[in-house]
Amino acid sequence: MKKIIFTGLLLLAANNVFAQPADNDNNQPTVTNQTGYSRPEANQRFKKYLNNAFGPTALIGPVFSAGFRQINNRPEEWGKNSEGFARRFGDSVARNLIKQTVTYSMDEALKLDSNYYRSSKKDFKSKFSNAVVSAFTSRNSKGKRVVGIPIIVGTYSSAIIANETWMPKRFGYRDGLRDGSISMVTRIGVNLMREFVFKKK
Repeated sequence: MKKIIFTGLLLLAANNVFAQPADNDNNQPTVTNQTGYSRPEANQRFKKYLNNAFGPTALIGPVFSAGFRQINNRPEEWGKNSEGFARRFGDSVARNLIKQTVTYSMDEALKLDSNYYRSSKKDFKSKFSNAVVSAFTSRNSKGKRVVGIPIIVGTYSSAIIANETWMPKRFGYRDGLRDGSISMVTRIGVNLMREFVFKKK
């Protein structure tokens, strides 16, 4: 519950910048509007989705997640053997696939862009703010930040579906809400790494 409340507070804190233009990324398309942003072409958006859902980078997170849960034997019903690791890895892969598919589909339907763009500014405050706000926002066709409905729905739906279907019977939608909230907050950490550690897109 505390994590859910914390997530809500972050959303409220981000509310005062929803109307600001999005920061540019070094790999932005060359044709831009007055905000300096141009929504990627359809083929670029689909290629990005395929990479996020099926590419090599889509396996890195599940490997670490499965390894961490293997060490802590979570859930304990799956055991700490090789089969347990395989189930944890499959769980993480499936969650990511659902999240990426829902996010991409809603982006297309709502004409939004939920991809992450590093700040074009170099100062710490701007980079930190961009990392936090981007975790809960998307960009519309004009490059302005709006509530990231695709990100939020994709994250929570994947967690709830997992906990209501293939997870052990003691898990349910409440565990999905908890996992979704943790994932939303984790996005901030990932974005901070993108801003300050990993410079390449």
